[in-house]
Amino acid sequence: MAFFATLSALPSPLHSSSPVPVNRSKGSLPPRSRLIFPAAVKCDAAEEFKSDTGRFPTKRRELLLQIFLASLSLPFVATNASAETDLQESFRIYEDEMNKFRISIPEEWLVGAGDVNGIKSVTAFYPEELSDSNVSIVITGLGPDFTRLESFGNVDAFAETLVSGLDRSWKRPPGVTAKLISSKSTNGLYYVEYTLQNPGERCRHILTALGIASNGWYNRLYTVTGQYMEDEAEKYQPQVVKMVSSFRLI
Repeated sequence: MAFFATLSALPSPLHSSSPVPVNRSKGSLPPRSRLIFPAAVKCDAAEEFKSDTGRFPTKRRELLLQIFLASLSLPFVATNASAETDLQESFRIYEDEMNKFRISIPEEWLVGAGDVNGIKSVTAFYPEELSDSNVSIVITGLGPDFTRLESFGNVDAFAETLVSGLDRSWKRPPGVTAKLISSKSTNGLYYVEYTLQNPGERCRHILTALGIASNGWYNRLYTVTGQYMEDEAEKYQPQVVKMVSSFRLI
């Protein structure tokens, strides 16, 4: 199923069932040992950059890669649940009034929220059973020059920069192989779909939505990252695609 083919077909969260407000007292991120952030994302790092829309300066590329690498190592929880996920299961609206976003999530999926060094907010959604398939929303601070997504270039240039920066298949011995599938700008967001695969490991499909908004004091970058493993595609692809596609800033 193509990711972008679903964007116009999915109903807007604004017309869905009543939103479920975030309750941070009931959910937290799993133990830190299950969260691996390869690089800290400095909240003021982007202040050093110029807001041109041409080629990406080296530091801007590094900022993007840090943010996306942080988004890829997501939490999972080992449970005794054995029931299969119903592909037609109902979704509910998860709304974070503090961070001004909402997203549709499967009724049975778990939610974890917290803070990580250098990152303003992390919210993760994952199935009850043990799986590497999940969706996360990472919020990081940006400098005042970064007021819109075009500050990172157009969506195609952004996607090429992101994926080429992650790809290490050219090294000897080869590292991770990153392949761009598609990119699109719609709903005021950038959408990128690509795959990552380390030598000898399973292929990981990544769906990303990117948006910028201000909280009244500074600009914030919202990075929504959904991932499912190729061998779990039949089970989790529909949920992950719908979740990423439903994300909206409010």
